[in-house]
Amino acid sequence: MPRSSPPRSSTVASNPGSDAMVEASEISSAANATKAPAAKHKRKLSVRIAAVSRWLHIYISMFGLFVILFFSVTGLTLNHPDWFSEKATTTDGEGSLEPKWVKLPEPPPAEASSPPDFVASVAKFEVVEYLRKTHSLRGAVADFTADEKECVVVFKGPGHSADVFIDRETGKYRLTETSHGLVAVINDLHKGRDTGPSWSIVIDVSAILMTVASLSGLILLFYIKRRRIPGIITAVVGTIVIVAVVYFLVP
Repeated sequence: MPRSSPPRSSTVASNPGSDAMVEASEISSAANATKAPAAKHKRKLSVRIAAVSRWLHIYISMFGLFVILFFSVTGLTLNHPDWFSEKATTTDGEGSLEPKWVKLPEPPPAEASSPPDFVASVAKFEVVEYLRKTHSLRGAVADFTADEKECVVVFKGPGHSADVFIDRETGKYRLTETSHGLVAVINDLHKGRDTGPSWSIVIDVSAILMTVASLSGLILLFYIKRRRIPGIITAVVGTIVIVAVVYFLVP
């Protein structure tokens, strides 16, 4: 005998909208199943951003710890030079170098209209290296000028300078060297004055490190729920205070 189908539930039979409810429930379940991977992916991305921000903030801060301390302390020494006053030390010297290195150029023809170039005939490299070796001069050559009577060479470095005046006829020179002490050295390093291209790169890298450390700390704040609102309020108040000081109190 053919097997008979079971009788339909009286509840289903008496509620014609039950099929629609079942279908809507199935659609909702499918939609939730579709949203679940997206929510999971968003959660993983958020966790990854927080982890990267934490890593950047910790290790960049540690890597640039000395630089941050250096520029913080030298900001204080620059702002209060009277607290760290030092006496400059001046040293005079003299000597003689090869006259041929600073020999006067041949006089230009009478019909020449351009003025003579008194520096062109000077052996700059030999003069500078001789002065460095003889007097242990520090710093870079900031200026090298010449006229028909003498050459002037200026060395400058952080907290240090030296002026050399060379007689072009005899090769004899006079030297005045001035040193301003440790505080002047670190102040010049802070300002990048007379420090050369290598230290200029250090300043740029330091600025980038401090910027990344600050921004990563700010990003990390948004992932700490208990500290988020107080931290943002503190940052806003600090910004308002600085802007107010600049606007109202700076002449």
